[in-house]
Amino acid sequence: MWLRLEARAEASRRMRVLSPLLAASLTLIGGLVLFAALKQNPLHALWVYFVLPVADLYGVSELLLKATPLMLIGIGLAAGFRASVWNIGAEGQFILGAVFATGIALQVGEQPAAWAVPAMVVAGAAGGALWAAIPAWLRTRFGTNEILVSLMLVYVAQLFASWLIHGPWKDPGGYNFPQTAAFGDSALLPLLIEGTRLNAGFLLALALLVAGHVFLQMSFQGFQLQVAGQAPDAGRYAGFSARRAIWVGMLAGGALSGIAGMTEVAGPMGQLTGQISAGYGFAAIIVAFVGRLQPLGVFFASLLMALLFLGGEQAQQQLNLPSSISKVFQGMLLFFLLACDLFIGYRLRFGRVARQGA
Repeated sequence: MWLRLEARAEASRRMRVLSPLLAASLTLIGGLVLFAALKQNPLHALWVYFVLPVADLYGVSELLLKATPLMLIGIGLAAGFRASVWNIGAEGQFILGAVFATGIALQVGEQPAAWAVPAMVVAGAAGGALWAAIPAWLRTRFGTNEILVSLMLVYVAQLFASWLIHGPWKDPGGYNFPQTAAFGDSALLPLLIEGTRLNAGFLLALALLVAGHVFLQMSFQGFQLQVAGQAPDAGRYAGFSARRAIWVGMLAGGALSGIAGMTEVAGPMGQLTGQISAGYGFAAIIVAFVGRLQPLGVFFASLLMALLFLGGEQAQQQLNLPSSISKVFQGMLLFFLLACDLFIGYRLRFGRVARQGA
């Protein structure tokens, strides 16, 4: 018997749709094996991880709250990935958006100001876009690799935020904790459901998902991005600018990542601290690909990834497992997605080895 991969005549549309579903199913199976290896009851552990976090209204609200930054960053990254612009530094752009928004909030203080939240949204978008503009400029001017540059800038952003909260922005009344002063009411996003932490950032994320759908699926600029990514030679022949695609892809990802940072400091955190990000910028890369770089897919993939975050917290509390268990599930999801994606362009072929002299 032999087994080999054979290239398909054309990419399989069926596998393109089924691949994320198969990856999620294999992740669940992998979770059963993982929990058994950790000497946990696999079925009970899966219930704790995937069902318990959303067993009540508060849990569902926390799911939507966690999904909000993932939606925003995921749809921004999807725009760039479609153009083969590999923005891996959304984490840093998220942090810079949070920093710029915090600057507005600290200026407002406790004063009533109806313009504060809109100004913070604009500032967050500007901060993220500014940080994304650095690898975009270096790529178009000097041909540098945007993967490496955007990734290295994450650590610069983290150190910059750390300097601010340990230095000029440190709350003098914060008992020496590295954090800014708490935002005033004018600089906080309004809550959607009383008794929960879900805020208007979720509605903003939904609105930007719809805007992303219009841009990517219905606009000429979105069509240019897709052609530039999937058929660069055809794009050049049609006169599409590769430099413009790079700038649009990077700035879209940066601006939306910055808005995501704004929703975090103006929402559940209410201030800038050293724990500004739970790794949303990196997790959103998985979200974009599980969602097939489509706005609707990004929405559902964000919910799945948010559930992995919440499940990790529940597993830590209920099963005494390390908090890093959620990263293990994220890694399994990405691994199985990449494995399943192989079969979009290839199929398995079985056969028998012919006997000599037969």
